[in-house]
Amino acid sequence: MAQESAINTDLQANFHKAMRLFNNKAYAASQELFRDVSQNLNKHHNLKADADYYDAMCAIKLQQDDADDRVMAFVENHPYNNKKEKAFLNVGNYYFANRKAAHSLKWYQKVNEKLLSPQERDELNYKMGYALLVSNYLTDAKSRFQTLLGNPIFGNDARYYYGYIAYKQENFGEAEDNLSQLANDATYQAKANYYILDISFKAGRFDKSIQIGEQLLETSKDKKEISEISKIVGESYFNLKKYEKAIPYLEAYKGKNGRWTNTDYYYLGYAYYQQKDYETAVSNFNKIIDGNNKVAQNAYYHLGECYLKSDKKHEALNAFKNASEMDFDPQIAESSSLNYAKLSYEEGNPYESVPDVLKGFLAKYPTSPNTAEISNLLVTSYLHQQDYQGALDFLNTSENPETKSIVNEVSLYRGIQLFNENKIEEAKPFFINATQSENATVSNKGAYWLAETEYSLGDYQNALENFLKVSDNEIEEAKMLNYQIGYTNFKLKSYPNAAKYFQQFLEQKLDDNDLNDDASNRLGDSFYASKSYTNAIEAYNKVIQEGGVGADYAQYQTAISNGFLGKNDVKIQNLTTLINDYEESQLKDDALFQLATTYTTINNAKKAQDAYERLLAKYPSSNYVPSVLLRQGLLYYSNNNNSKAIQKYKEVVAKHPNSNEARQAVTNIKNVYIDIGKVDEYAVWVKNVSFANVTDAELDNATFQSAENKFLENNNEKAIEGFNKYLQAFPNGISALKAHFYLAQSYNNTKQFNEAIPHYTYVTKQNKSEFSEESLTKLANIYLQKEDWNNGMLVLQQLEKEANYPQNIIFAQSNLMKGYYKKDDYNNAITYAEKVLTTGKIDTNIAEDAKIILARSSFKNNDFLTAEEYFNEASKKATGELKAECLYYNAFFLNENKEYEASTKAVQDLIANYSSYKYWGVKSYIIMAKNYYALKDAYQATYILENIIKNFTQYPDVIEEAKNELRTIKNKEAKTNESVTTQN
Repeated sequence: MAQESAINTDLQANFHKAMRLFNNKAYAASQELFRDVSQNLNKHHNLKADADYYDAMCAIKLQQDDADDRVMAFVENHPYNNKKEKAFLNVGNYYFANRKAAHSLKWYQKVNEKLLSPQERDELNYKMGYALLVSNYLTDAKSRFQTLLGNPIFGNDARYYYGYIAYKQENFGEAEDNLSQLANDATYQAKANYYILDISFKAGRFDKSIQIGEQLLETSKDKKEISEISKIVGESYFNLKKYEKAIPYLEAYKGKNGRWTNTDYYYLGYAYYQQKDYETAVSNFNKIIDGNNKVAQNAYYHLGECYLKSDKKHEALNAFKNASEMDFDPQIAESSSLNYAKLSYEEGNPYESVPDVLKGFLAKYPTSPNTAEISNLLVTSYLHQQDYQGALDFLNTSENPETKSIVNEVSLYRGIQLFNENKIEEAKPFFINATQSENATVSNKGAYWLAETEYSLGDYQNALENFLKVSDNEIEEAKMLNYQIGYTNFKLKSYPNAAKYFQQFLEQKLDDNDLNDDASNRLGDSFYASKSYTNAIEAYNKVIQEGGVGADYAQYQTAISNGFLGKNDVKIQNLTTLINDYEESQLKDDALFQLATTYTTINNAKKAQDAYERLLAKYPSSNYVPSVLLRQGLLYYSNNNNSKAIQKYKEVVAKHPNSNEARQAVTNIKNVYIDIGKVDEYAVWVKNVSFANVTDAELDNATFQSAENKFLENNNEKAIEGFNKYLQAFPNGISALKAHFYLAQSYNNTKQFNEAIPHYTYVTKQNKSEFSEESLTKLANIYLQKEDWNNGMLVLQQLEKEANYPQNIIFAQSNLMKGYYKKDDYNNAITYAEKVLTTGKIDTNIAEDAKIILARSSFKNNDFLTAEEYFNEASKKATGELKAECLYYNAFFLNENKEYEASTKAVQDLIANYSSYKYWGVKSYIIMAKNYYALKDAYQATYILENIIKNFTQYPDVIEEAKNELRTIKNKEAKTNESVTTQN
């Protein structure tokens, strides 16, 4: 007994020592002693329970991993100990004090509140209420605080939290009743007033909100709080329609984490709108992106009005379109739709056709008081957009007799449109319709263009009749009337009449030198064809003296005319001038041939031979070569130089076996050998001449002649049959070359193009002949129609080298230009475009094609300066889709040069006048979006891009570009506007 008593005495001493350490917060050291005491005492000893209790408290204080387990072990081991409730309470208080309110709640809930004193119970209610509040158990927390509302210690704290919870539960009356009782409490005054401020605002008591808010702003130092209070005060003034006072408070709001919402931008934008500061209003409205609610609809409507006030109609169109597509406010939707329809008519519409917009309004609002106005706009909208076919389709559905005259006029415009697009056959019926107009101007224009169409189609007689029907000399086309009538008479071989009209045209003295030069040459040709050579020379001399386009031709024709007048010396002089002075002329081989022929005529064989030799040396590919060789042989034969004659004749046969001259040369050789008595040598030689070695020459000639007769009678089917029979029987016959050519022509005349190809090809692969150039031209045309550019370009390259006629050279070069562009060979495309443009007189359409190819190719080569120059050049005369393309690039280059407003105007011009060419309109809209964003109008930029993505999926390249641009813009805007969703 004495020994046990001694042990207990030591343990008690250790327990007291541990308590001293515990009270001094030496928890680790005290815990060791408490555990030692507990381990050495009987489990029923009272001191053991106390030691276990403090051991658990030390574990809590030291935040040991098993701390909670030790507390629960104490409760389980000592269930009836009076420290159990205190243990739960103390652990809860510990966690509460260490800002672990949610964790403390678990322990508070274990406390048996009945065993607590009133003071302990009040403290528990307060702390549990707070723990429940931060754990978001608002109803339970509120009931705890309710018990303390009159408590002298916790009363004010409980009332604040009670009012705060009521505020969070939107029981604003209850919240205000409680929070207002804290108006003079130093601790809660500011916070309570803030919530009362917000409650007043939400209750619509805006005057009170302003009063409280302005008082709070005088004392508040917290930037975030100042921002939030300013927002409430600003919106309170806004709701009282005191917009001027609202503005500084609305602007003082800094947003959440530096980001506003669409609604915030709307309030400020509308306040400025009411102050008629439209520019600032726009700068706020246009930050509203991704909006789809009543606020957004209102914002977009007022944004549209601001744009109208600022005379930015195109921007207004987008805003009204956006507002019209929302149904949150039907009245705003209808008003927006009306504005959208009117602006579409005035400015054009990139998203849908203007008539569709107008018809859409009438369908959606049939009882609108504006239906009559919109109906009238609908009639003219097609014309405004140059959608003449659309206008005709619409007008033809109308039963109104007044529309007939409009139909005639619109038919004229549609016909001209098609004619300019080189759709000649399609244009003709529209011009016929135009001639039936009761309006004299329209009917005269219709007759002129109908004549132009018939001329292009080769129907010269009808063309002449319609040209002569034009009686109104005031129409723009009339200045070309004499010129066109002259040409038509010329085509009809009515040369005196042709001369008459060309002369009348020249008397008009138009300011177009090229046109006047051409008319003078054709006047000369008309006199020439009428054998009025003196008059012809006079006309040609006018071109020669002025050095105009076609002066070399005039020089040549003057020479020939002098020849017919018997003035061979003057003819020789004229030809010599052409040969020596016109370096680039394509007629120099013609001139040399004529010069030699003239010398032969005046019996100057030496000079004739010199001219022939010069022609052979300089122009070895000339069509004249076979004839030159034959004539040289004749000259040598005439001068008894038989060996030279035979040499020249044999050269004709060897180098040009398919020519008519070759057959004549065989006959001439035979005659020479007979003259010199060497017929046996002739017999040996002639055996090796394939075409002369035919067993039955008469049968050859008869078979060919039969087919040729059918060809000359325009009986193409019989001609085809005959020439095929001839070539089967005599593949190397005397007339094989001509047969292949005529057979190709017959197939071509009957549109059997594939069958024509091998026969034209045969001709082009033989030595140059009179048929070579036309065969190359026709063959190239067939390949071009088939869009077989690989074969076509090979033929065009040969044609360019071998052609004598300038128009065929131009044909080859202009199409090679197109072919290289199609093959993405931009350097060669540029080379040929420059060749075309440096040629003298060329057709306007060809020149314009060259300019646009040069522009496109330069752009592809990133030579923007050249591209811009030629797109601007092409734009001057461009119509239809080409004009739309040129306007697009104009906008592109202006954007590149940071001339954003000018770039946008260019796009608007495109949309207003060429919206039927959707691809260029849509593509240009991306440029417009870039312009707007550069000018800080994010709304316009994003709205345009979103509409492109939504409405024009048929253009995947444009959609991809729009998506990339939209992604860039939205990711930037999301940094300042939390309503904007970022995109990947």
